[in-house]
Amino acid sequence: MADSGLIALRAVRIDAQPGVLRRLSIVLAWGAAITAFVATPWLPSLCPTRFFFHVPCPSCGLTRAARCILHFDLAGATHVHPLWWLVLPYVGGLAAAEAWSYVWAGRPGRLATHKIVQHLGTAIVVALVAVWAARQMGALGGPVAIQ
Repeated sequence: MADSGLIALRAVRIDAQPGVLRRLSIVLAWGAAITAFVATPWLPSLCPTRFFFHVPCPSCGLTRAARCILHFDLAGATHVHPLWWLVLPYVGGLAAAEAWSYVWAGRPGRLATHKIVQHLGTAIVVALVAVWAARQMGALGGPVAIQ
């Protein structure tokens, strides 16, 4: 009985905030589109660095690593990009937190302004560039194959 009251209270809260269902449907549509893109291996890469300069970028291979993760292939994900375990949870967590903020408060971008999140993002970019440079010189399996 207490559970039904809690469900009713949550239903009232959703109905009381105009725009929540609309924002939730937008977030779910974007999430479905991104999941479909990652899960579809035959879609081409949209990397501008690859398109214009024909070289892999520092994040090259992360989409393929995410595809490997969807198939529980941790070794394959690590082979494609050795920093997937750092980058993918950071980006996914940040995206989830921003989506939550957008749906319930109508304002995205609140988490990205925190200093810890910014410093962690900067450290990840530095690590991506360092791994990219090391791979260009033949370390960590060499440059990732461009697809």
